[in-house]
Amino acid sequence: MIKIGIIGDIGSGKSFISKQFFCPVFDADREVKKIYSTDKKCYKKLKKNLPKFIISFPIKKKEIGKAILKNKKNLKKIIKIVHPIVSRKMKKFLKENKNKKIVILDVPLLLENKLNKKNYILIYVDAKKKEIIKNLKKRKNYNIKILKILRKFQLPLELKRKKSNYIINNNFKKLYVKKNVKIIKNKILNL
Repeated sequence: MIKIGIIGDIGSGKSFISKQFFCPVFDADREVKKIYSTDKKCYKKLKKNLPKFIISFPIKKKEIGKAILKNKKNLKKIIKIVHPIVSRKMKKFLKENKNKKIVILDVPLLLENKLNKKNYILIYVDAKKKEIIKNLKKRKNYNIKILKILRKFQLPLELKRKKSNYIINNNFKKLYVKKNVKIIKNKILNL
């Protein structure tokens, strides 16, 4: 099984690009959303650690956002509780898809949380800042302050770029991106 990690800046289009491989995708952001809406153990731990912010179950993204804005240390608390659950879900996903030729790991903090293994192929999604901001502003819960805090938890983009085996330039034009994904996928399959 070939494991491909999609990495890049917040809002660079990693999830869209992941889907263009037409392979099983582990989408960590989607998993976190599911955890917030279905995992009562996680809710209880977050409520215990952030009682002023986590009010009710299912956990609302706004509550998480308020906790992060109030104190950057709260993000560390959230990561410490949620990351192990996401990690277990990723291991389960890999086990369930062990017979697939390729799987895609759309995990924003893949490198930062040391989830990548030496045999993973890393693809860096490169996009212009202007396009990223335009893309992010379309999101329902867009908040520039939270975005800046989250970026501080990421490795420098240049380092992510250097660690990557391939780079996809995302100009946010579907046909262009699909064509480039197809080229890289064929290169990977022919290794």
